[in-house]
Amino acid sequence: MIESKAQKALWPWGTGTPATVFGMLVFGLLCAIVPLSYALYGTFALPALVFLGVAAISMHGLRYSYPHDVLGACNAVTLGRAALVAVLAGAVLDPAPAWAIFSIATIAFALDGLDGWLARRAGLSSGFGARFDMEVDALLGAVLALVILMRGTVGAEILVLGFARYVFVLAALIWPALQGNLPDSFRRKAGCVVQISALITLLFPLTPSWLLTPVTLVGAAVLLYSFAVDAIYLMRQKP
Repeated sequence: MIESKAQKALWPWGTGTPATVFGMLVFGLLCAIVPLSYALYGTFALPALVFLGVAAISMHGLRYSYPHDVLGACNAVTLGRAALVAVLAGAVLDPAPAWAIFSIATIAFALDGLDGWLARRAGLSSGFGARFDMEVDALLGAVLALVILMRGTVGAEILVLGFARYVFVLAALIWPALQGNLPDSFRRKAGCVVQISALITLLFPLTPSWLLTPVTLVGAAVLLYSFAVDAIYLMRQKP
């Protein structure tokens, strides 16, 4: 049997159905999350629950809206990022070495963009992959904001950086016009980069205390501007 271009480019992810490979990856990553979380926090309950929740929701989307017959390394990378975010979630309730949390967050952020590049390279771009990546980005922002808030280095304004997207989603339930489709936007992607960069800067153990509030406010302002532009665009569209 002749392998497809995607299979040749992305072995071993070309073997098995997407759901089967996804399930195997979930199991393997969970086996890594448990000991790492225990080493950091002395418990693994919250990271494991967060990861399994993300995996369950993603599996549903994979089964019903993924158009390709191979999972692809692109989605494997996104799932790996979700595992890192789940590990970070443990720091919301339990203290952990600052450098360890900063390093894990930096890796999760650095891998953003790799999944999209892999998808385009292998011809595996999909609406599911784009949504999966976006939701992992949003969860990373929310988790980092909560970790920083619990440390007490900045005030509640940090929640703007972490939860602006979720507020937008809730607002769409009230104003259906906000549920429309948005065109691709460099400004939106740049806003996400600024958001996570600001949060990681706030996590950096050597960031001077006088810089914390300015970084928070600038990051929040950029993010709110981006969401405001999208909201205005959607509200102006004809029903």
